[in-house]
Order: sequence, then C-alpha cells, then structure tokens
Amino acid sequence: MTFAPVVAGTLVAQPGSSREIKAGGTIEGLGRDLAGVPGAIDAELRLDRVIDGILVSGILTGVFSLHCARCLDGSDRPFTVNVSELFVVGPATDPDCYELGPDGEIDLGPMIVDAIGLELPFAPLCRPDCLGLCETCGGNRNLGQCPGHEQLDPRWAALEVLLERTND
Repeated sequence: MTFAPVVAGTLVAQPGSSREIKAGGTIEGLGRDLAGVPGAIDAELRLDRVIDGILVSGILTGVFSLHCARCLDGSDRPFTVNVSELFVVGPATDPDCYELGPDGEIDLGPMIVDAIGLELPFAPLCRPDCLGLCETCGGNRNLGQCPGHEQLDPRWAALEVLLERTND
C-alpha cells in the first residue's frame, strides 16, 4: 500500500477552514545504504486553509531499520517526525512549497520522503562505543570474535629484517 492522495476539495473553497486526517502507507525505496523505512508510516495531520493554499502539519511515525556503520549489526528504532508544509494552488514557484493537484488533491508522498529523508541517520551506530569489525579476520569486536592479531607497522619492516639477522 502506498499513500493515496488526500482530497481537500471543500477546504480549497473555504478559507479559514480546517480538517484533521489520519493516513498510512508505505513508500518504496525510502532510505540509504545503512538506514531505511521498510514498513508502514502513519500520519496524523491537520489541513488548514490559509491565504496561499493548504498548510499540512502534524506528525509522521514509523520504524527505521538501521545497520551499524561499524559492526553492521541490524536494529529497529521508532521515529516521530513533525511536519509543517504548504501546498499551494497553481504552479509552485517557491521550492519550499508543494503543489496541489487537480481538484485540490494533496500528494503526501513527496512531503513524507523529504521530511523522513532528512531524519534518516547517515552513519548509524548501534552504540557510541562500538568497536566495529576486525580489519584482519572480520570478527565482531563487540562480541569478542576477534582473537587479536599482531600487526607490524610496515614502516618498521626493514628493522625486523635486521633483528632476524642478529638472532641467527
């Protein structure tokens, strides 16, 4: 299910009027590499007819599906996003406004994508002190899966050769 357009028909003709709606749906492909919204998004919105068009304000709720940028463990986190956007009658000349469709239809999809897209974490962490994955064996250091590896700094490799000669 995707978000169906909301018909604000009578609001367009009645300045000063308002209406509350509840809507829900999904938006395919909403996310980034490590964060997304695979499930339903619920919207509790108020539509107010103002001079320039219809002001849509309220809250969006759902669940982020996150993968830690360091250890790649997955987790879910609920979110709540406040929105307040203007939908204008006629062509939208202001890039911060959305355009009302024919017959006063409000397409909530672009507004929801913009609002939630700004809230998606770019590099989520499972916790602030996440140790991440071992670059040698790939073990999750948070779980103790990495036995520890002695790595010689390549800048000291020439001295290692000299030490081997003296030990022979």
